[in-house]
Amino acid sequence: MKPRDFPFAAEVGVRWSDMDAFGHVNHARIVTMLEEARIQWLLDVGQEYRKLIMGAMIVDVHIRYQSQLRHEDSPLHIGMWIAGFRTVEFTLGYEVRAAGAELDTKPACRATTKMAVVDVDEHRLRRLDDEEKELLTRWSRDY
Repeated sequence: MKPRDFPFAAEVGVRWSDMDAFGHVNHARIVTMLEEARIQWLLDVGQEYRKLIMGAMIVDVHIRYQSQLRHEDSPLHIGMWIAGFRTVEFTLGYEVRAAGAELDTKPACRATTKMAVVDVDEHRLRRLDDEEKELLTRWSRDY
C-alpha cells in the first residue's frame, strides 16, 4: 500500500500466537490487529487530535471476512480512513490485505470501528465540535 491510496496505512505483523487450529488468523486476533493499526494512526495524527482521541471509546466493531489470512501473509497491510461521522461518533474504515497484495484486489477483510466521543470528566457522551469535524474530514474517503 502506498500512503496516497489510503489516508493512513499501517503494517501489522502476524505472530504464531495469532493462528488458530485451522491455520488461519483467529477472529479475536484480527480485532487486536485492527487496534494495533488504530494506535499507529492515533500516534501519527498529531496533537490537534488529542482531545478527540483521549475521549473516544469503541461502541461497535464490524468485520466482514472475504478470505483467510495466514502467518505467511505477514505483515498485514491495513488501509484506514474515516468512513463517516455524526453528532457524537465517528467510524473508522479498514481494509486488510496480505503482504504483497495489490490494491486492486479484494481485501481479505473489511472492517469498521465506531467510536463514541466522551467527556472524560463528566462520564457522558459529548458532541463533536466544528474543529473535530474538520479534522475528521481530512482523513475521510468515500467507498
